[in-house]
Amino acid sequence: MGRSRTSPTAPLDPDSVVRFLSAHGPSDRRAIARGLGARDAQRSELRMLLRSLVADGRVTLVKGRRYSVGGALKPVQVLEIVGPDTDGELLAKPTDWDGPGDPPPIYVAPPRDEGPAPAPGERILAKLREDPDGGYDAFILRRLGAGPAEVLGIFRLADGKGRIDPTDRRAKTSFMVDVAHIKGAKPGDLVRAVALPRRSAGLPTARIVERIGHLDDPGVVSLIAIHAHGIPTVFSDPVLEETRAAIPPTVVGREDLRGETLVTIDGEDARDFDDAVWAEPDSDPHNAGGFHLVVAIADVAYYVRSGAPLDRSAYERGNSVYMPDRVVPMLPERLSNDLCSLRPDEDRPVLAAHMWIDAHGNMRRHHFVRAMIRSQARLTYEQAQAIHDGSHTAAEPPVTAMVRGPLYGAFAALSEAREKRGTLDLDLPEYTVVFGAGGEIDRIARRNRLASHRLIEEFMILANVAAAETLEKHRFPCMYRVHDRPDEAKVEALRQYLDTLGIKLAKGQVLRSATFANILERVKDMPFATEVNELVLRTQSQAIYSPENIGHFGLALRRYAHFTSPIRRYSDLLVHRALIGALDLGDGGIDRAAGESFVRAGEHISGTERRAVAAEREAMERYLTLFLADKVGARFAGRVSGVTRFGLFVALDEIGAQGLIPVSTLGTERFRHDERRHVLEGLRTGTLYRLGQRVEVVVREASPVTGGLVLGLVGRHESADGASGQMVPRQKGRSFRPPPRRGRRR
Repeated sequence: MGRSRTSPTAPLDPDSVVRFLSAHGPSDRRAIARGLGARDAQRSELRMLLRSLVADGRVTLVKGRRYSVGGALKPVQVLEIVGPDTDGELLAKPTDWDGPGDPPPIYVAPPRDEGPAPAPGERILAKLREDPDGGYDAFILRRLGAGPAEVLGIFRLADGKGRIDPTDRRAKTSFMVDVAHIKGAKPGDLVRAVALPRRSAGLPTARIVERIGHLDDPGVVSLIAIHAHGIPTVFSDPVLEETRAAIPPTVVGREDLRGETLVTIDGEDARDFDDAVWAEPDSDPHNAGGFHLVVAIADVAYYVRSGAPLDRSAYERGNSVYMPDRVVPMLPERLSNDLCSLRPDEDRPVLAAHMWIDAHGNMRRHHFVRAMIRSQARLTYEQAQAIHDGSHTAAEPPVTAMVRGPLYGAFAALSEAREKRGTLDLDLPEYTVVFGAGGEIDRIARRNRLASHRLIEEFMILANVAAAETLEKHRFPCMYRVHDRPDEAKVEALRQYLDTLGIKLAKGQVLRSATFANILERVKDMPFATEVNELVLRTQSQAIYSPENIGHFGLALRRYAHFTSPIRRYSDLLVHRALIGALDLGDGGIDRAAGESFVRAGEHISGTERRAVAAEREAMERYLTLFLADKVGARFAGRVSGVTRFGLFVALDEIGAQGLIPVSTLGTERFRHDERRHVLEGLRTGTLYRLGQRVEVVVREASPVTGGLVLGLVGRHESADGASGQMVPRQKGRSFRPPPRRGRRR
């Protein structure tokens, strides 16, 4: 069915645009103009109108070029069945979601004809109805048949027959495997299988197509996440052949920076070093207290040329993926860990940004060059911090003097500018898995955030801004890193929660990153600071790559691009090529016409980034669960990190793992979920469980195969403000109405 057009005389105003998007879903500018009957003379007016709506938060820019009113689902939509959740309710996802972030949860009601429920992978046409708890209820209009159903699971033998237990915690159904389809799998093997058509009652059947590893093998946890998200792991022969043939360039035609005290500063476990930094006081008498900075980035564009097999492979991957125990690189190891790695005392080609800032961190000017450097030291964050603090003496004197003086001096100036802008700086704990010599988990450690981490961040941000400004000045295509304003509905939810804490977020004010920064500053020493940081994070839009610049809300920057990691991000490689072409810096660049492909590329690499983040998060969750697998029955202190209608999520203080306390284990009474206050409230006793509450829990179940962690509540607990006690008296005169029953929910 084609899209209907409004009258050609319809006024071109904000409300008409919002009405069109509400009726037709996410649309690009051309479709909106066509639908509103805008004439050619009005196209510029429409462009400005859309920018205004995006700035006001009424319209969201998704996937770089399509506009949406918050990514809402259509009233009738094609869905794919995901599988039952932990409560047995059937979940689905839209097949063509264009909204920012993940789609809302969709709960599928039982078929009206009382027939069998649709199986995972099956597609349905459904009528959707918004649910007051968030998400949607779906009512099946027509079953469209099965989509491609692939199963990742652990193979085992049951009663002499093959069986696959899926690794997806949402999948509650195992698959039988006929002896002809086992393909040599042994019990405990992680396998990839394809579901076969269902011909009879009983468990569905599947055919194994690949053995991936054994459950006891070191690293199999990461393999589960890698394969579950379809991340490419093998480079083709043409790609490897091209890599082997790569020859480093000479210094001819490049600025020679090998005599400067450039250093790399990275994590202790880093294997590739794609950025080096240097600073000195500015010699310009008109810039007293200012600095001259250099950020040198590996010249990946010299080796990876547009359209070659190596380039096509890098584009497909989009980015490197960082698991707790390994890296799935965007580029083969000879490039990522050798030719493009800025190792100490080795000549390396770079694209370098020269930047001059004043004493307050404001950029005065900048320019880019192709250069040759020789890193003078490979420093860890801890070593750089120790040099600044005066406790590290192993570095050479020139390195010590440069780091301790101008490098940290420039950082102090940049920090002042950042604070003045009011950027959003979330304070959330991060954890890392420390492995033993045999690949076993030794411990879970909390990451320390040092000033040296922030130093590198500020230098990289400055170089990224300089790259975007340069390309804009030369009117060359730029792959911006854009971060839209928060969705108003999410802001309203945050506003209501803050109101329960006595913190006001006024309606109608123009939202800036400084607005949220001020809130975080107010709560930083309060017991519920972590919860507020997490809620502010959930309020934010998802940053994406796009050739259309809408600015970066979180960093409070008008223009921003990713330039500093072309080894691990294809977006940065595109920016390098554009700079080379714009500044006529030699081979490996692009021309202005290449910008026609940037829209599609932005959508693709934004998708691969989301895929990588999901896989990295899943792998970390599984490793944390594996660490707890032999600690069933152990007790841990924690805090309530999420409140839902089906239970409480609790984050463990010691290791950061999050597990679920099912609502069914909280007692015999029924609970009401108050979304505004983030609480579960007992309908009979008035018992409250709230976000941020201090609790003691016991580990009930820990399944590394699915990543599922089930906890139980122990004894008394404390509320978020530190008050002790589990029972909260019910207020007199309040009415308590049981929540509506939905589908097969219990």
